[in-house]
This record gives sequence, C-alpha cells and structure tokens, in this order.
Amino acid sequence: MHLHKYEKWWLILGVGTLIAFLLILGYGAFYLGTHPQSHGITIDPEKIDAEESFKPENLGLTKVDEGQYVLNVVASAFNYDLGTDEEGKPVKHIQIPKGSTVLVQAVTPDVIHGFNIAGTNANMMVEPGFISSMEVTLNKPGEYTLLCNEYCGSGHHMMFATVEVTE
Repeated sequence: MHLHKYEKWWLILGVGTLIAFLLILGYGAFYLGTHPQSHGITIDPEKIDAEESFKPENLGLTKVDEGQYVLNVVASAFNYDLGTDEEGKPVKHIQIPKGSTVLVQAVTPDVIHGFNIAGTNANMMVEPGFISSMEVTLNKPGEYTLLCNEYCGSGHHMMFATVEVTE
C-alpha cells in the first residue's frame, strides 16, 4: 500500500492531535481531579420544604464559620426565593463579605432553571428532583446580578436578584 506524502502528513497531524487531546483530558481528569458530578443528591420536588435546608426559615445566606457561608435558594416560577426579611418581605439582595467561601445549594419544584452570578464563575443548572450545589469564593467587591440562564417560561426575564460582595 502506497500513501502519498500529503496523506502521511494529514495522518500524522490527525493522530498527533488525537494524542494531544487525550493527554490534556487525562491530565485534567487524573492529575487535577476534575470530573462530572456523580453523587447527585435527590429530593422530592413536591416536598422541598420537608428538607431542613429548604424550610422557609433556613433560606438565604447563613454564616457557618468565619469566612464560610451557606446560601440556600429555591428557584421557582420566575423567582429566586432567598427567604424573607424581618418585615416579611421577600429578600432580593444579599451581602457577602469579600473572600468568603459560599456553599450554594439550590432546588426547584417546577422546571429546569439556571443559577448564574454574572461576572463570576458561579454557574449551575437547577433541576427538579435534585439538590444542585457548588462552592464559590467571591474575591472581587462589587454588585453582581443573580440570574436564571435557562429559559423557564414567559416570565423568565423577571427572575433575578442582587449579590453584593462587600469589603
């Protein structure tokens, strides 16, 4: 079998690219330990408030330790439920100290929603029947918009809140 010199070059280029791709993938998976979430925590979407973390009094930002917080959120019908203030009004603005580590836990009783703090690396899907969680450290002070980046219906554009990272 005779291969033309251009065929040999393309074959070498293709095999070389495949080897480089597999090496990069292997480096990320085995050395850096990156992998897809495999331990999804399930929840009954019709009984979200039966779970301790998502009872109305436990929603919103809670300080766990010095520089560590938990943010429990229920995403539903064009709204992020972050709890209520002292007057019983829905919270639409949360303040997080700069450099704090925040464990975000989110659930939804209806359809797939997104959870994205624009301008940061906080981005996840919130699916019915699962507790979505992610740990994020916010180091840059400022005001960020928490928005749904998965189309969830006609009121999708009204689904937002404000996250302020303070000094």
